[in-house]
Amino acid sequence: MDLISIIVPAYNIENYIARCLDSILAQTYTELQIIIVDDGSTDGTPQICDEYVTKDSRIKVIHKKNGGVSTARNAGLKEATGKYIGYVDPDDYIEPDMYERMHRAMINNPVDLVICSYSQMGPGAEKYNFSGKEILLSKEEALDAYICDNRDFHIFNSVWSKFYARELVENIKFTVGHDSEDILYTTEALANCKGCVFIDIPLYNYQVAREGSIMNSFRKLADRRLNDEIPFLFEQIDYFRVKGLEAEAQKDEYHVYRRLGFYYIDFRKRKMKDAAKKLAGIVRKDKKQVRDIFDREFVKAGDRKRMKMFLFSPGLYYHVNNLYEKTILKIRSK
Repeated sequence: MDLISIIVPAYNIENYIARCLDSILAQTYTELQIIIVDDGSTDGTPQICDEYVTKDSRIKVIHKKNGGVSTARNAGLKEATGKYIGYVDPDDYIEPDMYERMHRAMINNPVDLVICSYSQMGPGAEKYNFSGKEILLSKEEALDAYICDNRDFHIFNSVWSKFYARELVENIKFTVGHDSEDILYTTEALANCKGCVFIDIPLYNYQVAREGSIMNSFRKLADRRLNDEIPFLFEQIDYFRVKGLEAEAQKDEYHVYRRLGFYYIDFRKRKMKDAAKKLAGIVRKDKKQVRDIFDREFVKAGDRKRMKMFLFSPGLYYHVNNLYEKTILKIRSK
């Protein structure tokens, strides 16, 4: 059997780590190397991890000084010897047949990347409809679904819903010192893959807004979006251009600025006025460039009008959107 290395970064997660590790140990695919990277935890996490080493010889624990999830994942990847690589976050858990299904899809198709759907758990969890299908995608099709946020394919930034051939990712590193580190890692993997299989079955269970997590605070949300996620999104555009993927870069520019419009509305709804003002400044910094992006042929007419309004007046854009949600959307939902 092929060896699969599963990397679990762990920091102060004593209430969840056992559930996570139990789900990995319950995998129907058994040829596993499970690398837990304790990132300088100060609670009971290190002791729990060490206890699991005594339960199963497939588990290895690395204890290191706290440096963030990127350093933990990089440390795990350095120790990984498997032909395939997977990531599981310690507050989540996986279905028993996750890696068996993903490994089978990998070896039965000419691909070096497999992606699965996932279920959300906890307050604010979204519900999805899953087709149960396995779909073979070319690199171009996978990139298009990723860039355009196509909800028929859950090809998002997260690394934990993905299964990688080692040679695809062994030279990709997580950026240290920033959150939203998954963005560039996933971008590089997709831009360099041969193709991928998308399994529309929720094989991964994702914990939403865990207490104490970075997304559980408005201030942290603003910091993460403004200082980490948005700069990474612009780096993503640059990376496509470096790889000679100009069509993808142009389409990505459109979707990044479109996303920033949604983030502006979200900040305003949360009464995060300073964050909204900063975001508006990012969008309006070069109005001519943004207008040129939204004048491209593939841009939807409605998005073009909304961006012109945003560039003219972010406040007007917000109030018109609110009016639209309170009237048109309510009428359509009846």
